[in-house]
Amino acid sequence: MTRARIGRTLSAAVLAAVVSATAVTTFAVGGAWGEASPRPMPADEPPARAQATGATRVSYPVSGSRRYRVARGDGPVLGTRGTVLRFRVTIERDIAGLDPVAVAAFVEETLGDPRGWTAGHRWRFRRVGPGQKYDFVVYLATPATRDALCHSVRDRYTSCRYGKRVVLNVARWTRGVPHYRSSLTTYRRYMINHETGHFLGHGHELCPGAGRPAPVMLQQTYGLHGCVANSWPYRHGRRYQGRAGAYY
Repeated sequence: MTRARIGRTLSAAVLAAVVSATAVTTFAVGGAWGEASPRPMPADEPPARAQATGATRVSYPVSGSRRYRVARGDGPVLGTRGTVLRFRVTIERDIAGLDPVAVAAFVEETLGDPRGWTAGHRWRFRRVGPGQKYDFVVYLATPATRDALCHSVRDRYTSCRYGKRVVLNVARWTRGVPHYRSSLTTYRRYMINHETGHFLGHGHELCPGAGRPAPVMLQQTYGLHGCVANSWPYRHGRRYQGRAGAYY
């Protein structure tokens, strides 16, 4: 599929978000989980009212209800070769100001980009709606729900991947991180590609040198460590990596 065709498909998805505010399903996930994270970050953040995109205001509590809205509809197959991985996109219902269809379009655009994980021709992606079989779920969750979904101790700051869950912390989605020195859009694409990279089996990597682009598997939320912000696992058609390792 060409980039132009993907762009037309995703533009239609964004338009659908505007004309249909009912294109979501609400469901609940129960249970509690607990597993230590590598480095617990600062605890509670106050309830947020942060600028997300344009004039849209996003608000959320620290601790959500663990009930979710799932973006309806199917997306195109993203990529040209490789195993198709089906995913769905969900938003915790306590988060106000974000539409699941528009968020799903952003996730599709990111995963379908020729600099993304499809560039290695091992994987393709396809978004599916409620009730369909899936291989993983992209969650946009409140800070405390992030801990529950990730089997984590009291982190509430980072995003994570746990099993089939790619969990994006809405606090980072709306605020980014102070040291990033790039756009919030760039950081959001990093979040998606980093945590999806973990789902695909990739571990953490180190900055390869001062002034160089950060590998997408660098823990960029903790710091760039001399590198510059980068959202993509492939550069110029080749996998861009750093030496294996983690910064805490």
